[in-house]
Amino acid sequence: MNALGYNRIVEDTCSGKVPFFDRDGGKTIQNLATKGQLKKLAVWTIDRLGRDLRDILDTIHYFNQKSIPIHFVSQNLTTIDEAGKENPISRLIISILGIVGEMERNMIRERQSQGIEAAKRKGVYQGRISGTKEDLQKFLSKEKNKKALTYLKKGYKATEVSKIVGIHINTITKIKRLGIPQDAS
Repeated sequence: MNALGYNRIVEDTCSGKVPFFDRDGGKTIQNLATKGQLKKLAVWTIDRLGRDLRDILDTIHYFNQKSIPIHFVSQNLTTIDEAGKENPISRLIISILGIVGEMERNMIRERQSQGIEAAKRKGVYQGRISGTKEDLQKFLSKEKNKKALTYLKKGYKATEVSKIVGIHINTITKIKRLGIPQDAS
């Protein structure tokens, strides 16, 4: 057991933009909660729980429903107090910091796009060479593409899969076309 009183560490190195329960670490934690083996959860910072405010609040709601307090170590916030009631001040601060996390992610994307445009103007970044093709198996075996294909096979709409997995809608269409056999009828 460590100094904070937590006896199991689940390290999650996946991006915070991926919904919490879609990550390997999130699935492990959810499994522990379902089995009643999780009494409290410590997360280093709020943005490690997620970079999307709705996902953060949905995740907190899930644990609150199970009376499992989440302690955000860096911010020293806990979602449920000692009496078992939701901490409204924590909820307010978490909401604000969740929005900051979303804004931060958007700024990163914007800066990345600006950097690519500047590199293109300098001739440093050229993208994929026109006319080249990627092997079908290699394309479909990429981690995000496999995840997208799984969602598509479960019946999710392409726009939903695009948001969940973080892949452009055109790529989702390509995955659907190449990865799901079409009826011969």
